[in-house]
Amino acid sequence: MNLDFISPVELMNKKMAVSEKLQDLSRGRLLVIGDICLDEYYLGDVRRISPEAPVPVLEVKTKDQRLGLAANVAQNVVSLSGSCHLIGVVGDDATAEDLRHLMKKAGVDASSLVVAKGRPTTRKTRLMSGNHHIARVDFERKQFLDKETENLLLSKANDLMEDIDVVVLEDYAKGVFSEKSTQTLIEMAHKKNKKVFVDPHRDTPISYYIGADVFKPNKEEAFILSGLNLDDLREDENSLNLVTQTLFKKLGCEHLVVTLGREGMLHIDKTQALAMPTQAKQTFDVTGAGDTVLATLSLAWASGFDLNEACIAANSAAGVVVGKVGCVACTYDELLAALKS
Repeated sequence: MNLDFISPVELMNKKMAVSEKLQDLSRGRLLVIGDICLDEYYLGDVRRISPEAPVPVLEVKTKDQRLGLAANVAQNVVSLSGSCHLIGVVGDDATAEDLRHLMKKAGVDASSLVVAKGRPTTRKTRLMSGNHHIARVDFERKQFLDKETENLLLSKANDLMEDIDVVVLEDYAKGVFSEKSTQTLIEMAHKKNKKVFVDPHRDTPISYYIGADVFKPNKEEAFILSGLNLDDLREDENSLNLVTQTLFKKLGCEHLVVTLGREGMLHIDKTQALAMPTQAKQTFDVTGAGDTVLATLSLAWASGFDLNEACIAANSAAGVVVGKVGCVACTYDELLAALKS
């Protein structure tokens, strides 16, 4: 299948058309399930090297905390005027309380979080001087859920699926998704006539995701999850075509959306392969941009947009957040302005 590159004039026309129906985003109802974390930022200045070791000394001025991973997806959905239930796993610790506080502040319902005793809430601490990352410290435990916790997660998901349009699975390979739970969630959704949107992880076997309706890897994940010999594949159109067709066969999905970073994204189904350029004017930090893309894509789709329209909206939303530092949500007004620019 040949790639069809959208022209600048056509892109502008489509952006205006999407902007005119953006109010429909308030109709979308999502259930987001996945790994969640607390993102911490220690911001300051570096003026000297430590006398103890050849490393910079960060003089901390401020500390900031933000929602990360699937929690960032949920806050983007809410910020774009959509409705969202979030299911994730936290520990019985202070970090979980910080997450709940941030969720309340962002308008994200924290009532369906599952507490796993003995498992720490994932926390990522970043040390930054200006816009530059000096180091990141991760506090987490990557392991599958115990049977009791997994069953509780599945039970909550089953109850919440009655009142939503689309189920979103956000996999960061922290252990929330086993093959059994992922396949059970997809089967549950389809029994209730709900569509499933999957954002995969490169380290998770592709068999976990069989049956997803929309599959959204980035380019690297697409090549890895295809299972093809990477030594024989060059990063050209023919190789990407082979990779996407292989993913279609293995997953049985209806749509593939492959994000390409600065190059934009591809929407591929059984009849077309459409390439759309990125909408970023200036890039400061790509942290969380994938979460914003996932939130905008799935919310627009749940709200009645076709996936080409959803991709255009998501590209514009990503262009907004990469112009900021850290995990931040794209607001409805920011997206509307980006689409009209």
